Amino acid sequence: MNNFEYTAPNSLRKAISILAEKNGNSRILAGGTDLIVQLRGNRFQAERVVDVKNIPELNELSYGSKRGLTIGAAVPCHRIYQDADCVNRYPGLIDSAAIIGGIQIQGRASFGGNVCNSSPSADTIPVLIAYGSKCEIAGPNGKRRVPIEDFCTAPGQNVLQPGELLVSIRIPTIKNASGAHYLRFIPRNEMDIAVVGAGAYVELGNRKKTFKKVRIGLAAVAPTPLFAREASELIVGREVNDDTIEAAAEAAKASAKPISDMRGTAEFRTHLIGIMTKRALQGAVKRARGEFVPNAVQEN
Repeated sequence: MNNFEYTAPNSLRKAISILAEKNGNSRILAGGTDLIVQLRGNRFQAERVVDVKNIPELNELSYGSKRGLTIGAAVPCHRIYQDADCVNRYPGLIDSAAIIGGIQIQGRASFGGNVCNSSPSADTIPVLIAYGSKCEIAGPNGKRRVPIEDFCTAPGQNVLQPGELLVSIRIPTIKNASGAHYLRFIPRNEMDIAVVGAGAYVELGNRKKTFKKVRIGLAAVAPTPLFAREASELIVGREVNDDTIEAAAEAAKASAKPISDMRGTAEFRTHLIGIMTKRALQGAVKRARGEFVPNAVQEN
């Protein structure tokens, strides 16, 4: 690891000013669980590390009935699964927060950091896609919002421009008769990278007998986390039953572009996409109907 300058601004304006310097060779430290490993492994070099944990906007975790949930980019996972609004209104987030690394990692790692790391296998992004989240970005040219499904552009790359940073993630208010669920397949019992991850959000209509709205997010099946749009739209208006869910699962398989690597072949991943999509939808439907689904479900 090369020497670098460390700074910890206490305002968003100051952070943006600092990031605009060094010709783009600054890196943001939120939790550091990815950054420190990458610096030590010489994946990249940084002239300056900007610690954003002292910035109020990046530490916000709040809920409003009209504006929905705001998760600051530096909010660690443990705050999310200890927050009553997150637990009661957004259980899909808890599925994700509770399986990122181990308990020590969850004390530091943030949803914002996981999103900005932009790994195809990120565990936070599929469920954020399912919830229809937006990324609040600030930089020298002002603020802008980007749908979470458009944030990642390639493995390890995203839409952030020099001097910009992710301020927060905004999740819409949850509707009645709705539910979300995230789960993943991993080779080991815990603290592993997803072979396939699937998150689903549903709103039910007609006395909870039909799909009114559906959003499906997938991980580790394409160069970036994937919004399975066609699979999601395919079953809107259709009856909630095994055949409908199976149709969505098959469509999700068709939308993905998995690769073969040390964790599994492309064929194995394609098979898993169908299974995990089906189980994510089933879990989301159960929650929409008020049934209990335990958090932190993972398959191995």
